[in-house]
Amino acid sequence: MAKHTQVILIDDLDGSEASQTVTFALDGTTYEIDLSDENAKKLRDALQPFVKCARRADTGQSRRRRSSQRSSTLSREKSAEIRAWAKAHGHRVSDRGRISREILEAYEAAH
Repeated sequence: MAKHTQVILIDDLDGSEASQTVTFALDGTTYEIDLSDENAKKLRDALQPFVKCARRADTGQSRRRRSSQRSSTLSREKSAEIRAWAKAHGHRVSDRGRISREILEAYEAAH
């Protein structure tokens, strides 16, 4: 049986039809709000003077992203060691290419 699900966003500010979800943060809390294009522009315009004078914060998310990027550039020797360990412990791993996060996490947990 075919099923068609339609999601209609409602502007959280005025109840009209929304066209986008806007994410913003204040005082360490991240918020999402569904807004029409007009209300999204009003929000961005209102925040612009503050954004213009602000600096970007180094959030935990960006630190995690950088650390995961570092771990993805393993040396050939380390990659070979992880692949050999994975095969010896019954994990399916290719001889080339990227090593999956699950195998990396299992390897790190074992060592």
